[in-house]
Amino acid sequence: MTKPATILLIEDQRMDIELTLNAFREARLANNIQVATSGEEALDYMVGKGKFADRKVHPLPDLILLDLKMPGIDGFEVLKQLKKTEKLKRIPVVVLTSSKEEGNRVLSFNLGANSYLVKPVSFDGFLHIVKEIGEYWIVLNVKPPGD
Repeated sequence: MTKPATILLIEDQRMDIELTLNAFREARLANNIQVATSGEEALDYMVGKGKFADRKVHPLPDLILLDLKMPGIDGFEVLKQLKKTEKLKRIPVVVLTSSKEEGNRVLSFNLGANSYLVKPVSFDGFLHIVKEIGEYWIVLNVKPPGD
C-alpha cells in the first residue's frame, strides 16, 4: 500500500484555506494537507527551514497548490524559486487563483507551473475542482523517474 500523498496548500486568505480543506474532506481524499500562509512560509517549508525542519512532520509535498496574490513574497516568486531549485523543480505546482488575467496565466506557465485553475465562486464548483485535482494529480499522474 502506498502512503497518502502530501499536498502543500500555499494560501494567505483564511476563508480560502478553510474552503479548500473542507472540499478535500468532502471529497474524501485521504491526503496529508500542509498549509503555508505566506510565500516566505512556503519557501521555508520547501527547504525545511525553522519550524519546518522535521521532514517526518513536514514532508516534501507530492503536489503544491499555489495562490498567486499574496503580500510580501507572492506566488510568482515562490514558483520561480521552486523551479530553479534542483531538488524541488519536479514537484508539480497547480496555480489555484481567483485571477483570470491572461498575463498571470502566461507568467505562471513561463515560470514552470504545471496547471492553472481559477477558483470557482461556489462551494460545489470548488468541490468539483478539488475532486478533479485529486483524481488527476494524486491518482492518475505518473511521477517522473527517481521520485
